[in-house]
Parts: sequence; C-alpha cells; structure tokens
Amino acid sequence: MNTPALEDVQAAAARIAGVAVRTPLLRSDTLDNVTGAKVWLKAECLQRTGSFKFRGAWNRLSVLTPEERRAGVVAFSSGNHAQGVALAAKLLGIRATIIMPSDAPRIKVEATRGHGAEVISYDRLTEPRDVIAAKIVAERGGVIVAPFNDPYVVAGQGTAGLEIAEEIGQPDIALVCCGGGGLASGIALALPESEIVVVEPEGYDDVIRSLASGVIEPVRDPGPTLCDALQTLATAPLTFGILRARGARGVAVSEAEVKAAVAFAFRALKLVVEPGGAAALAAALSGKLDLKGKTVAITLSGGNVDAETYRVCLGV
Repeated sequence: MNTPALEDVQAAAARIAGVAVRTPLLRSDTLDNVTGAKVWLKAECLQRTGSFKFRGAWNRLSVLTPEERRAGVVAFSSGNHAQGVALAAKLLGIRATIIMPSDAPRIKVEATRGHGAEVISYDRLTEPRDVIAAKIVAERGGVIVAPFNDPYVVAGQGTAGLEIAEEIGQPDIALVCCGGGGLASGIALALPESEIVVVEPEGYDDVIRSLASGVIEPVRDPGPTLCDALQTLATAPLTFGILRARGARGVAVSEAEVKAAVAFAFRALKLVVEPGGAAALAAALSGKLDLKGKTVAITLSGGNVDAETYRVCLGV
C-alpha cells in the first residue's frame, strides 16, 4: 500500500475491532450555544493509551510479517505515538524501542516505559529523529513505525472517522487536531463528503501554510508550546497529499485559546484533555470559524497531560 484509500481504512477497522476502544461521540448544549452549531465531540482521550494513536499503531504492527515481528520495531514520538506503539508491541509480543524528545512530558515517558518499551532521549530541535531511528535499525535491526508518514498508520487513525460516520453520517465540517497530519488525513479518507479543517498551535502551523501555498513548508523559528503532541516540524508527502487532494484548510490557535479549551473540557464535559488534544475544540470556541447552522465533528485527540501543565490550563 502506497497511498491509502477508504477501503484501507475499512480494513483497518476490522483489524482493530475488539482491541481498540470505540470511543463515544459526546454532545454539549453549552458548546452548541457558543458556536451556533450542532457539535459532536469524538473523545479519543478515552482511547487505549489516552489518544487516537493506538489505532494506527495496532493497524501497523498487526500486519508485520513473523520475521519483522522478531526483529522488533523502532518509533519516534513526543509521547502519544510512543505509548500506542509500546502497548501494541507489548500485546503482540514485539520488542519496541522508542525515541522520545528530552522535553517530553514525564507522564508520557513513564507510560511508554510502563508498557515495556526501551526509551531513548534526544533533543527535538537539534537532533533529527529519523536519523537516530535509522542508525538504531542499522545497528540492531527492526522496522521503523513512523508517527504519520505510513499508510497503515494513516488508515488506522482514519477509523475514528469511520466511527463518526457510522453514528451521525457525514458531518458538514470535521475539525481535527493536527501535528504531522496522520489523524487529519485518515479522517479525510473516512469522511469524503465533509469539509476538513486542520487545527495547529500558533508557531507550529506548517500544515496550514503548506495547504495554502501548495508545497510542504516546515515550521519556522519554533518556540515553546503547551501542545507537545503537535510539535511536528514538517508534515510528510503522504499526509500532505491526502489533505491537499481533499481541499483541506486550516486554522491556528493561541496558547490562551488552548488553555480555555482544556478548561472547558474539564468544566463542561468532565473530560481530561491535553493541550494538543484540545486544539480543535479551541478553534470552535475561539470564534475563528463560522460554524453556525453546521453539523460539526471535533476530535479530542488525547488526554495525556501532566499535573503541572493541567493546573496551568485550569488556572489553579
């Protein structure tokens, strides 16, 4: 498989059935009143390992050959893909080595190790993680499981979109948190009749700029952000190609808007959502998009947040 299609997302749904959680679609009268829309929230923060990433990880690892499984897998991630791969590998009896940035939230590092994976740290701004992964594979062997530049991963993430369609049909708009674009491109495949709007944190809006210009543009002068899950420095030809073909567009959200969304999820939805996982909700709450009269599906893509960051978002 080179570029996945809807049929590949459907095949992924069959593979993850009974293993991944079919997460709920939630409603909020308060959110509807704020946006003027009929909003459905896909609570992937309730997925195994606390994010949608388990879907793609399981789909990728489950198609490895016996020989590849014996060689083990190598992945790189700020935390959510790391945990998804680590748990999928544990369940399938596969050795996993995960390369994680040195500033990754401790809760994500500890959870990854807790699933039995070896964690190797690196500096996300000065060391290329793909080069580190390639070196490990050259020395030890193994299969690289990329966080978004992999058709099986994209198809697996798209199963969240299939579940949305099965429950409410094709929404007018799908607001999707976006780092490298794996979830967004998978949902674009699963919801072919919906407008796809990717949401990134300000300063990490490379996918938005790439879609606007028609060519892949990397992040420029990245600074700190609460949205560690979305700190991807450049999208991939695979995910960019899918999103561009679907006519996706995007919107960037500020740190203040993300904090407000995390707090809204806590107070109005009774859900713990990490900053990166709340980016799409932040876009809806910010008023930057005209959602009035629309049916809108929003991904709450993850809930892995350490206590200190959560307190900052809640203002306590």
